[in-house]
Amino acid sequence: MSYEPPTPPANLSTEFIDTLNEATPDQLREIAHYAEALAEHKVREARVEEQDADGVEDRPDDVPTKATITIKEINGNRYYYWQWRDGEKIRSQYKGPVSPDE
Repeated sequence: MSYEPPTPPANLSTEFIDTLNEATPDQLREIAHYAEALAEHKVREARVEEQDADGVEDRPDDVPTKATITIKEINGNRYYYWQWRDGEKIRSQYKGPVSPDE
């Protein structure tokens, strides 16, 4: 492990990088966790908008309309699942693998 700080991405603003540099290790871990969850949410939102724009709905008959698409990582592999609440339980149904470019 290098003792040099990592090089930030070139497309981040100086202000944003300065804010990250001032954060504690615990805060950075929380930011990383939040950023990953936010990225998944935005991918899911974009996919829903794309489906709406295309007018294509590939939802199976047994998946309710209130279901959303979520990404689960299992043994280092990422998969799409339909997920919805059914009373007190969370139900999931496999949709397919996440393509490598996503």
